Amino acid sequence: MATIEVDEDTKRTLSFAARMARLTEGQIVRRLIETGPWAEERAPSPPGVEGVAIYADYEGHRVRARYLEPGRVHIVDGPLAGQTFKTPTAAARAVIRHFNPAVNDNRNGWTFWQIDEAGVRKPLQSIRPGAQRPGRGSLRGRLVLSDDWDSDEVNEGIARDFGLAP
Repeated sequence: MATIEVDEDTKRTLSFAARMARLTEGQIVRRLIETGPWAEERAPSPPGVEGVAIYADYEGHRVRARYLEPGRVHIVDGPLAGQTFKTPTAAARAVIRHFNPAVNDNRNGWTFWQIDEAGVRKPLQSIRPGAQRPGRGSLRGRLVLSDDWDSDEVNEGIARDFGLAP
């Protein structure tokens, strides 16, 4: 086994991190290497896997994956590497179950997974098919209201329709 020399403070910090995560010191070092800024270069997409590069940060771990239309997620590194899921939510739940099995794994995968666009972190939701809307709500720009839409007569008519009128 190879050894690495570190100063006493680093050794104490590494030992503490290993105890807290219930891992060996070597596993802590491996995770640091796998999640460092250089790791993107080390984790290319598998042959035949294109798509959009995505990632998730959970419980101190970064998991890299590829988003494949129309909604599949292929994990490219970490303990779940090589697994493909039918939906972003299924992939998110698998990550959570792996790193923290004691918690409820119910998550929205479209917001769990992130995209890095020129240094700006965005949720996967931002490229979800059909997610582009002209504004708040699905009827914005399509709903035509009359000038009296909020008049007393209209409000009383609505109240009558719902059985709320006196």
